[in-house]
Amino acid sequence: MAFGPAAGLALVDALTTEPALKGYHLLPSVRGDLLTKLNRFTEASREFERAASLTRNARERELLLGRARSSASSKPAL
Repeated sequence: MAFGPAAGLALVDALTTEPALKGYHLLPSVRGDLLTKLNRFTEASREFERAASLTRNARERELLLGRARSSASSKPAL
Protein backbone atom coordinates (compact mmCIF):
# COMPACT_ATOMS: atom_id res chain seq x y z
CA MET A 1 0.00 0.00 0.00
CA ALA A 2 2.89 2.30 -0.75
CA PHE A 3 0.60 4.49 -2.85
CA GLY A 4 -2.30 4.63 -0.40
CA PRO A 5 -5.63 2.89 0.07
CA ALA A 6 -7.24 4.43 -3.02
CA ALA A 7 -4.55 2.95 -5.25
CA GLY A 8 -4.89 -0.38 -3.44
CA LEU A 9 -8.66 -0.32 -3.93
CA ALA A 10 -8.20 0.29 -7.66
CA LEU A 11 -5.93 -2.76 -7.87
CA VAL A 12 -8.34 -4.94 -5.90
CA ASP A 13 -11.28 -3.72 -7.97
CA ALA A 14 -9.45 -4.86 -11.10
CA LEU A 15 -9.38 -8.36 -9.60
CA THR A 16 -13.14 -8.52 -9.07
CA THR A 17 -13.67 -9.49 -12.72
CA GLU A 18 -11.38 -12.51 -12.38
CA PRO A 19 -13.67 -15.58 -12.54
CA ALA A 20 -11.38 -17.66 -10.30
CA LEU A 21 -11.85 -15.13 -7.47
CA LYS A 22 -15.64 -14.82 -7.73
CA GLY A 23 -16.38 -16.75 -4.53
CA TYR A 24 -13.13 -15.93 -2.71
CA HIS A 25 -14.10 -14.38 0.63
CA LEU A 26 -10.83 -12.53 1.14
CA LEU A 27 -11.40 -10.28 -1.88
CA PRO A 28 -14.41 -8.44 -0.37
CA SER A 29 -12.64 -8.53 2.98
CA VAL A 30 -9.66 -6.65 1.53
CA ARG A 31 -12.05 -4.24 -0.20
CA GLY A 32 -13.75 -3.64 3.15
CA ASP A 33 -10.45 -2.91 4.82
CA LEU A 34 -9.41 -0.44 2.13
CA LEU A 35 -12.83 1.24 2.14
CA THR A 36 -12.53 1.63 5.93
CA LYS A 37 -9.18 3.35 5.47
CA LEU A 38 -10.91 5.71 3.02
CA ASN A 39 -13.68 6.48 5.58
CA ARG A 40 -16.27 4.86 3.28
CA PHE A 41 -17.83 2.97 6.17
CA THR A 42 -21.20 2.03 4.69
CA GLU A 43 -19.55 0.44 1.67
CA ALA A 44 -16.97 -1.24 3.93
CA SER A 45 -19.71 -2.74 6.06
CA ARG A 46 -21.41 -4.23 2.99
CA GLU A 47 -18.12 -5.74 1.82
CA PHE A 48 -17.43 -7.33 5.21
CA GLU A 49 -20.95 -8.78 5.20
CA ARG A 50 -20.40 -10.16 1.72
CA ALA A 51 -17.08 -11.68 2.79
CA ALA A 52 -18.78 -13.26 5.80
CA SER A 53 -21.42 -14.82 3.56
CA LEU A 54 -18.71 -16.41 1.40
CA THR A 55 -16.59 -18.02 4.10
CA ARG A 56 -17.26 -21.48 5.48
CA ASN A 57 -15.19 -20.87 8.61
CA ALA A 58 -17.43 -19.94 11.57
CA ARG A 59 -14.72 -18.01 13.43
CA GLU A 60 -13.81 -16.05 10.33
CA ARG A 61 -17.50 -15.30 9.67
CA GLU A 62 -17.86 -14.02 13.24
CA LEU A 63 -14.82 -11.77 12.83
CA LEU A 64 -16.04 -10.39 9.49
CA LEU A 65 -19.53 -9.70 10.84
CA GLY A 66 -17.93 -7.89 13.77
CA ARG A 67 -15.98 -5.73 11.33
CA ALA A 68 -19.21 -5.08 9.42
CA ARG A 69 -20.95 -3.91 12.60
CA SER A 70 -17.98 -1.78 13.57
CA SER A 71 -17.84 -0.15 10.13
CA ALA A 72 -21.59 0.48 10.12
CA SER A 73 -21.33 2.38 13.40
CA SER A 74 -18.26 4.42 12.39
CA LYS A 75 -18.45 8.01 11.34
CA PRO A 76 -16.09 9.75 8.91
CA ALA A 77 -13.39 11.91 10.47
CA LEU A 78 -14.01 15.62 10.05
